[in-house]
Amino acid sequence: MACLNTLKQEIKAVERIFPKEHDRFQVLTASVDELTCRFVGQNGKKHDITGNITETYPHTPPVWFADSEDITVTGSVERLSRTSGQDNHVISQVGILVRELCKAQSLPEPTSDLEKLSTAMSGSSADSSTGSSKSASTDNGSSDMDIEYEFDDDDDDDDDTEDDMHLELEDESANKNKEKEGLETEHIETLERLKANQRQDYLQGTVTGSVQASDRLMKELRDIYRSDSFKMGIYTLELVNDSLYEWNIKLKGVDKDSPLYGDLVTLKEREGKDFILLNITFQENYPFIPPFVRVVHPVISGGYVLVGGAICMELLTKQGWSSAYTVEAIIMQIAATFVKGKARIHFGTSKVSSTSTGQYSLARAQQSYKSLVQIHEKQGWYTPPKADG
Repeated sequence: MACLNTLKQEIKAVERIFPKEHDRFQVLTASVDELTCRFVGQNGKKHDITGNITETYPHTPPVWFADSEDITVTGSVERLSRTSGQDNHVISQVGILVRELCKAQSLPEPTSDLEKLSTAMSGSSADSSTGSSKSASTDNGSSDMDIEYEFDDDDDDDDDTEDDMHLELEDESANKNKEKEGLETEHIETLERLKANQRQDYLQGTVTGSVQASDRLMKELRDIYRSDSFKMGIYTLELVNDSLYEWNIKLKGVDKDSPLYGDLVTLKEREGKDFILLNITFQENYPFIPPFVRVVHPVISGGYVLVGGAICMELLTKQGWSSAYTVEAIIMQIAATFVKGKARIHFGTSKVSSTSTGQYSLARAQQSYKSLVQIHEKQGWYTPPKADG
């Protein structure tokens, strides 16, 4: 209970220090499961950043990611994945994030607010080290920190426990309602089914993946179901065998002025398919390593698509990857890369890399990806010529 109450007080502190009206860093929403923040950067540009608090917290830090392609933002967010000890705590993570973002964008730090955060952090650290609960009674009923925490002055332990349980049930109900906002019924059912499967796997001792990866992927899936790009049909998503760790993406939306768009129209006329099928697989240490993405169908010439269907993009390698990237950002970047690389659908005789059905094979994709990484580790990255990596 002490850990949960400490987390609640830390969240309360960061909300008070960085409210929605703050001119540099704003905590938009906060719960014991997730924080959504906004950094106001150079020229007033806003960057939204989300942190998922996993079941292994505070032994592991929250998993942060940003809805931004700005490398100063993604680099600052990635710094949070390398903390340990007390720096894993939410209150410390927010302080590190604000400092890193201001430094990366050459902006003045909100010094007085960071000092308040440090004071609150010291109180949180002392409380954690003694193992006491923030909801337990205190002599004066308040903290001597700059940020006043609201404590329960009742000395009755049973009443404290009952209050804590009531608060937790309220938090759980609020979080469930929040999770369902903006979602279609079928998507809510998918998410609930995945949670039920995870609980069953845990009980049977057949858990796959990791807590961090599963929590992040559930968050990514919810966000995609809510996204405008998904609702507009730019792409669709299907979980392979109901697994969080393997997704099929049908990419339908590409630049209408590109030759690739015309090829998709022709593909629909010939085969009844108007999409490029992508397969994405995630490992248990996601989001700290990139997912593996490949084209399954149709066979493509150019567009930085390699033999076997692997894709020549630095951000899909460990060298260019950042844990701040979202799956939707990857999908949209791939769509743009296809157009930039003048991708064309290969009609007619199948290429050597494809099967008789016009699909790439997983083995060939993995082989070409491995070769791609080895080449670029030696030679560095550059814009490759058309039709090779």
